[in-house]
Amino acid sequence: MDFDLTDEQKMIAESARKVGEHFGLDYWRDHDARKAFPQEFWRAVCDAGLCGVALPEEHGGSGLGMVEMALIIEQLAAAGGGCTVGQLFMINPIFGGVSISRFGSEAMRRELLPKIISGEINCCMALTEPDAGSNSLEIKTFATRAGNGWRLSGRKIWITGVESAQKMLVIARTTKVEASPKRTHGLTMFMIDVAREGLTYAPIEKVGTNTLSACNVFFDDVEVDGSEIIGTLDGGWYELLDVLNTERIVTTAGLVGAADLAIRLAVDYAKDRRVFGGKPIASYQGLQFPLAQHWAEVQCARLMNLKAAAQFDAGKPFGTEANVGKLIASQAASAGIEQAMQTMGGMGFAKDMHVERLWRDARLFRFAPISEEMILNFIAGQNLGLPRSY
Repeated sequence: MDFDLTDEQKMIAESARKVGEHFGLDYWRDHDARKAFPQEFWRAVCDAGLCGVALPEEHGGSGLGMVEMALIIEQLAAAGGGCTVGQLFMINPIFGGVSISRFGSEAMRRELLPKIISGEINCCMALTEPDAGSNSLEIKTFATRAGNGWRLSGRKIWITGVESAQKMLVIARTTKVEASPKRTHGLTMFMIDVAREGLTYAPIEKVGTNTLSACNVFFDDVEVDGSEIIGTLDGGWYELLDVLNTERIVTTAGLVGAADLAIRLAVDYAKDRRVFGGKPIASYQGLQFPLAQHWAEVQCARLMNLKAAAQFDAGKPFGTEANVGKLIASQAASAGIEQAMQTMGGMGFAKDMHVERLWRDARLFRFAPISEEMILNFIAGQNLGLPRSY
């Protein structure tokens, strides 16, 4: 079992670090305040070849893997972006890139993958519904046959990045539950234009991750061409799971980077801050121990996440590793960033110190893209063999 990075992986991580440092903390504070999509940052990521690292070479990617993508996200997040970086990779090379490269038609791959990899187009995914949050099998959005295509109607909620996207991965029912042989039958994935008649959206005001909007999305008899199906008609459930489990990997990588950044900011502050006789507060074990504890937990999450990525790249099952990594990372990052703020005292509450943004953003990932409780359900059933509790 080799835990060493290759020279190529080290170079990729260093390249990502340099791109991230070019923008830095003030860039992200400004975009957070303006609730502005970080277009310049994402363009630089794409120009450096980092967006397409795990996508096919024949379509402009590097043909490497999820390990390299995780390393990139860690560095970009730690350089200033925080958790939001994981979301940027989630909506573009995962929701757009992975879904198309693994399940899209050859024509779709030729047309869309180069544009995703170059940053010419952005993507989003419409899955969650008001009455079907974690229970995706209960979604009501329905695509009805209409000639060679479909008519799509329904509503989605908490859809990330719609306002900056040109393409949307939509998950809809194409066969009603009562007409399906089993609950997992009847779901289909479509890749459609965001700018399409009958598709409207409205932003949701939220606490953090302000550089990417979250929206209510409405489909009112939206026309969908037959060529816009991704994967198998009525058989999209297990294909969707492949996309969602890679979503866990990029989320965890963003959390690891954000926690590393917050702890580093706290350590730097503590070394400079002197009270009660002139000793730096960094010398106090009351501050050292909790920071060290959370740093250790983050490192464990990082290793589990890299294992998940390596399993994915090797074509092996990776769901347990991806979910466990995300569970530990979300808890450790939230606690570590909270402790960083506590270390700074009142200054940790000031926007100039940046930790409060990391704190607000990290809170989302205790329940998104999958909640801690649903991961524990997964572990209880899949790994412990316990009966379903729901």
